[in-house]
Amino acid sequence: MIKVPYANPCRAILALLLVAIFSSVQPAHAQVTTESYYDALQQRLIADGFNPSRVKQLYGSEYVFFEAKGVTAYFQHNESKLNYDAFSKDNYIRDAKDYMRQHAEALSRAEKQFGVDRRVITAIILVETKLGRYLGNRSILNTLSTMASLTETQPREYIWEQLPVDRRFSRPDYDRKADQKALWAYKELKAFLTYTDLHQIDAPTVIGSYAGALGIAQFMPSNILAYGQDGDGDGRIDLFKDADAIFSIASYLKNYGWKPGINREQAYKAVYHYNHSSYYVNTVLKIVDLLEG
Repeated sequence: MIKVPYANPCRAILALLLVAIFSSVQPAHAQVTTESYYDALQQRLIADGFNPSRVKQLYGSEYVFFEAKGVTAYFQHNESKLNYDAFSKDNYIRDAKDYMRQHAEALSRAEKQFGVDRRVITAIILVETKLGRYLGNRSILNTLSTMASLTETQPREYIWEQLPVDRRFSRPDYDRKADQKALWAYKELKAFLTYTDLHQIDAPTVIGSYAGALGIAQFMPSNILAYGQDGDGDGRIDLFKDADAIFSIASYLKNYGWKPGINREQAYKAVYHYNHSSYYVNTVLKIVDLLEG
């Protein structure tokens, strides 16, 4: 039998009163577990045609939770702090050339089929994931679900309160961005669930960037549906495999204007569609030049 130390009843009563007082002054949403934040989202998915049992199963997974940490990082992201210049250093260029030799067969086939230079494919893989070595560590399902849920008041307030005060936007700017990202994320979430169902992938276990991009090529789910390719001929599109990533990048760039003999301006425009950043595009094209030798 476990012995319980003597407790002063007056202290116990005082403790209970303090708990009651502090509980009563908590914000309303703080009394609601974040587990409920996906309730409305699940109903939207079901209304849009996703199987109710499948939706309930997904959001009942032990791997699924409200991804506040990753999403708050998204609202603080500043690309100007990224150091793309590092990728043009000698060690990275050597690694990229090794990658080209290792995957010469897949790169050659992609170049022949899509007319896209193997160097630009390799340069993008280098900048996106360090040649597949860093794929991100965020759950895609959690990230997109959390952002998509920001149409609802409680999740939106919760994320706002998690943002460091000195790094917040103004509240109107936050609400405007939350509206935009929620609509975008819901579209990507539907694409992600469609993709994972189509290829029988366990959605809750797929990881990627804090923005929801995944695989060696860092494609958003909607781009996988539109441009994803089966580069190794196994009947599945899996962007965690090099051949599929290589072919998918080639497919994407061809769609946005890359072709044999392309000039610098045309190359810039094609790569800009991959990432709307001049810093990113100029880095990729610089790497292409460095891979010439």
